[in-house]
Amino acid sequence: MDKAMFKVQTYLNRRHNLKTRIDSGITVFMGNDESPMNYTDNTYHFRQDSSFLYYFGLNTAGLTGIVDVDEGKDYIFGNDLTVEDFVWMGYQPALKDQAQKTGIENTGSIPDLKKFLKEAVTKGRIIHLLPPYRAENKIKLFHWLDINPKETQKAASVELIKAVVAQREIKSDEELLEIEKAVDTTVDMHVTAMRMVRPGILESEIASKVQEIATKDGGNISFPIIATKHGETLHNHYHGNQLKEGDMFLLDCGAETAMGYAGDLSSTMPVSASFTERQSEIYNIVLASHNASIEMLKPGIPFKEIHYQACRIIIDGMKDLDLMKGDTKEALQLGAHAMFFPCGLGHQMGLDVHDMEDLGEVYVGYEGKPKSSQFGIKSLRMSKPLAPGMVLTIEPGIYFIPSLIDMWRAEKRFTDFINYDNLEAYKDFGGIRNEENFVITADGYKLIGKNKPKTIEDVEKQKNKRNSYEV
Repeated sequence: MDKAMFKVQTYLNRRHNLKTRIDSGITVFMGNDESPMNYTDNTYHFRQDSSFLYYFGLNTAGLTGIVDVDEGKDYIFGNDLTVEDFVWMGYQPALKDQAQKTGIENTGSIPDLKKFLKEAVTKGRIIHLLPPYRAENKIKLFHWLDINPKETQKAASVELIKAVVAQREIKSDEELLEIEKAVDTTVDMHVTAMRMVRPGILESEIASKVQEIATKDGGNISFPIIATKHGETLHNHYHGNQLKEGDMFLLDCGAETAMGYAGDLSSTMPVSASFTERQSEIYNIVLASHNASIEMLKPGIPFKEIHYQACRIIIDGMKDLDLMKGDTKEALQLGAHAMFFPCGLGHQMGLDVHDMEDLGEVYVGYEGKPKSSQFGIKSLRMSKPLAPGMVLTIEPGIYFIPSLIDMWRAEKRFTDFINYDNLEAYKDFGGIRNEENFVITADGYKLIGKNKPKTIEDVEKQKNKRNSYEV
């Protein structure tokens, strides 16, 4: 059953816009199916495919949408539920009734879809597909179009990918309102964590409270919660540690609205009443990198340039602490900074927390141009120039990863730039990340949502309210 939707005209306009971007043929948008956890009837939380949501809006499992560019017609195919299904799931509207909510008159069953596609192949019509990321959809394409599951990426239409990216990356006003709702809830999640963090508490206690905030108004989390004292592991989903004096706690989490739009923020906070001097030094380098990156946001500037500026500030900050040395420009060019910042500065955000990542970063973030293979830079998800309406994250960080330190030291890598002897004392430090969400405007940028505490003073101030967990 579909969740809240935009008005019908929104979906009609989106599909019309798509038709103007594709020369000819049929575009196919495969929705997702229910996904079993450990047996058929015990499923994970259902999440519809984001491109299907964008063009068709229906949050029902088992649907496929068609936009026929040549005939100017739109279709939705899916099987109506049986009475046995109603017993377990409650009454569901017929497909034709659901289709009316998105402005579509042409509906059919899945066998009808197979026949429709076979006839299109027989007539020599072009069929445009997006790259499937779920195994069941690869199998469907095998049955419908005889595409080998191993060849589905090659069968994807670059023309359709580029058209979808061009549409989805520029957010409308109604989309921005949804994203703002998600970010506002996400800020509440982070403020609550700041008030909860204290010696003796479990990471899992904070993670569960944060998830409650995300789900209480009918939404969900936009990705698995990162709530850890081991911030040096960038995507750490383990929540079993107990926090103690002197630890830092990194929270990276986001809310997703009932319509599927995401928020994504990161905060790092002391477990003790305040940051230590050493923690403050690293925190302020990250914050300086963060703020400098924000000030560069404007239309036309390549995101890669902003990433490089963030890296330079981190390099210079580490040089001030005698953890790095040598020429900043050369260190950046060779990739020595990746010891501390082995990832990218940010990513686009919308219906996906990493927006459209299923369509391929080379198209979403690089305009079809090849990515760098250099460690650190190759994890930069976006390089291309910014444009008004783009929504993105800014999230620099500094991470002290013991295994990376040991590996590079043993290999004598970047010894002209990294002071390994001094770095040994930081192997138990962890990691720090700060993240906010922005929309590019006609002449600059705008912070999305309400302010999240991010200075040392503001974070420590929230800790003084630790007895009040509700925001």
